[in-house]
Amino acid sequence: MAALGAAVNIVSTDGVAGRAGFTASAVCSVTDDPPTLLVCINRQSSSHSVVGANEVLCINTLSGSQQELSTLFAGKSARGDRFGSGNWDVLATGAPALKGALANFDCHVSDTVRQGTHDVFFCRVVSIRMAQLADHGSGLIYFKRNYHVLDVAP
Repeated sequence: MAALGAAVNIVSTDGVAGRAGFTASAVCSVTDDPPTLLVCINRQSSSHSVVGANEVLCINTLSGSQQELSTLFAGKSARGDRFGSGNWDVLATGAPALKGALANFDCHVSDTVRQGTHDVFFCRVVSIRMAQLADHGSGLIYFKRNYHVLDVAP
């Protein structure tokens, strides 16, 4: 799987089960009508049950300058400690949305499918916030177990 490069995202949630977030590269588009993304979450992850109970999440696609934040959310720190870094607000669902991300996809979980060690959460997009490329000239990808910055020409 290390040979399958992908954008780096922080998936965040808040609601009845509390606030949680984690770094994910297993995120992709499913359909544009209705707008739907999928997120794969290991069932052993501390965020798994929180996302499942809250049924809302925000997929925050990171810029090249946000690698440190990605590392923080990928670590074993306490869930609440992670949101002390970065600048957060909310969109329609109430899930934390990272200001300065390349994109924020605010979603309701519409379906869940078990596959191996993970659950695949199908997420209906209800709100999108996009950064101006002039503000963020690069994206962050994960490939061969390392971060790489992808420069975007204006």
